[in-house]
Amino acid sequence: MARKSLQDLSGIASTIARSGPKGSERSAKASAPALGALQGSLASIREIDPSLIDDWGPVDRLEEFTAVNDEVDGEGFVALILSIRDGGQLVPFLVRRAKTEGRFEAIYGRRRLKACRDLGIKVRANVQDVDDATALLAKGLENAARRNLSFYEKARFAEAIQTAGHDASTTRQVLNLSASGLSHLSKVTQNVPQSIGDLVGAAPKSGRPKWTSLADMFAAKKLSEKAASAILRGAGSAMSSDERLDYLLNKAAQREARQVVAGKEVTPVEGVTIKSGKGSLSLSVKKGGTNAAFAQWLDQHLAEIIQKSFDEFTAVNPEDGN
Repeated sequence: MARKSLQDLSGIASTIARSGPKGSERSAKASAPALGALQGSLASIREIDPSLIDDWGPVDRLEEFTAVNDEVDGEGFVALILSIRDGGQLVPFLVRRAKTEGRFEAIYGRRRLKACRDLGIKVRANVQDVDDATALLAKGLENAARRNLSFYEKARFAEAIQTAGHDASTTRQVLNLSASGLSHLSKVTQNVPQSIGDLVGAAPKSGRPKWTSLADMFAAKKLSEKAASAILRGAGSAMSSDERLDYLLNKAAQREARQVVAGKEVTPVEGVTIKSGKGSLSLSVKKGGTNAAFAQWLDQHLAEIIQKSFDEFTAVNPEDGN
């Protein structure tokens, strides 16, 4: 059977409630908000050995990208395992048949799949034949129904979708974005090194302004990946991802202010550097290189040059010489 396309979505979309127990069969837990985007008939719900299911498509949550997970997410996964252990897997997730006979691909529901794997039980999955574009849309809609992605998670998800070969139009539809919205996300992923995003985490309470500020710092070369990494290593493990982002922004701003206070640095001739700081003026002369002979001459005459310059200065400004 041919896989359904994005244009067929309206005909196969419904709520997760349609595939669950009905009437008096529905438990109290089943009254949770409906989740999922693509739902078929009850005949599509199957029990499958989780070892036959492979992950598919771009990863949509930062906990899959990085070891720096929000502590709430960690507690939520433990709660999910306990809920499935005690009450069973009430909410099926979406899979499609893989090219390899007898295997399936998980379009969404990675956390439920992992929980069932950890418990060693079969999973309840909705098996649908859908194409890549429709599968991506289902993943995006399911996220919107279950828990909205943070701004940075959306940025990484959008990047992953496009890296997988999908165009901007598909990416915008999956994440329900305007052209400018996608542009804002792309600005962050194009300028903030992925390693720094990994160290910060999802930052669920932090929106576009903070991430854009960080992207601007990297774009203007006011902050390097090495410097940002060093700052975050000092953040401490007790901080949440939002606190880590604030910490990085504050420390980077302080660092920039110190650099401004440090003043300018000029090189009038090769090998000679003059640094003007808040509290001092320094001269550095290399004794090697093309101007090595000049350095040797300056070494012999520098004191005399400074004394002469000082005498000339005090002659014009006698009060400053006292």
